[in-house]
Amino acid sequence: MKLVSYKTEDREHLGVFVNGHIYNLNSCDKQLPNDMNTFLQDAEVLMERALAIDARIKSGEIEPKEEAFYEVIAPVPHPSSCRDGYAFRQHVAAARRNRKVDMIAEFDQYPIFYFTNHNAIQGPGEIECMPDHFQKLDFELEVAVVIGKKGRNITAAEADAYISGYMIMNDMSARTLQMEEMLLNLGPAKGKDFSTVIGPWLVTPDELEQYKTEAKTGHVGNAYNLKMTCTVNGREVSAGNMADMDWTFAEIIERCAYGADILPGDVIGSGTVGTGCFLELNGTGLLNDPNYQPQWLQDGDIVEMEITGLGRLSNTIRKADTDFSILALKK
Repeated sequence: MKLVSYKTEDREHLGVFVNGHIYNLNSCDKQLPNDMNTFLQDAEVLMERALAIDARIKSGEIEPKEEAFYEVIAPVPHPSSCRDGYAFRQHVAAARRNRKVDMIAEFDQYPIFYFTNHNAIQGPGEIECMPDHFQKLDFELEVAVVIGKKGRNITAAEADAYISGYMIMNDMSARTLQMEEMLLNLGPAKGKDFSTVIGPWLVTPDELEQYKTEAKTGHVGNAYNLKMTCTVNGREVSAGNMADMDWTFAEIIERCAYGADILPGDVIGSGTVGTGCFLELNGTGLLNDPNYQPQWLQDGDIVEMEITGLGRLSNTIRKADTDFSILALKK
């Protein structure tokens, strides 16, 4: 099932996406809420009702009813929190190699994550960025999960049961802001807090059963063979696979939930797939060729991410009409 959040006349709704149509869940079953956040609060019960509606739609029992006008938004428009992991060894190793430092042994010992701004969640469409963001503006190609029930001190062996669904994530990054902060051993903070894009819908785990594969040796949890690509203005710049995750989402959740509650509506990202951002690609390019021309996102660029089974997430980069700069205020 593909759950989608959308707006009509500035009101948010919850639907399922089937064969190019959005079906409002509340219209199909009055016991289902009309927004994603309420749905996730009782997802253990409501998911079964929604799956039943989805089955009736796919059987042709329920006919599509077209909305006069709608805007697809982030599947989880108001997450209770947003964390991002660091699960792909290939990306970490390449980034460190490009900085001429050795791979860090601790990567293989425990999964890590940081909290990002859960109030800066966006879906398909335009992403407005400030002038300072365009100082090395970057995308990051990732997968994200959404938590569907409250838990604490969860083991990796049981953690997959807490996942309501999967979606594409673009962890937008302003590298100049990010790097100046991380010199002080904090961050990324301002380098990441302006936009995290998720979408286009939330795909329930049952839809991904056909793509299941084995987790990496020594790891626990579900893994999936899902091709991941990103294009900028129609040119493919990144390609990877979710199966390349070294740390599974189950293992990341185990760490997230140690001594702390995870809650319905929490969003957790995988971290960047190998080749999944310009920072890595530029570093590799310059390492191999001193004359390599680095690329960063520009005003008007169209960024499209596609992941097998999870759909396509498309965004257009726009520059805010202002010259206000915090970089210019530095002492």
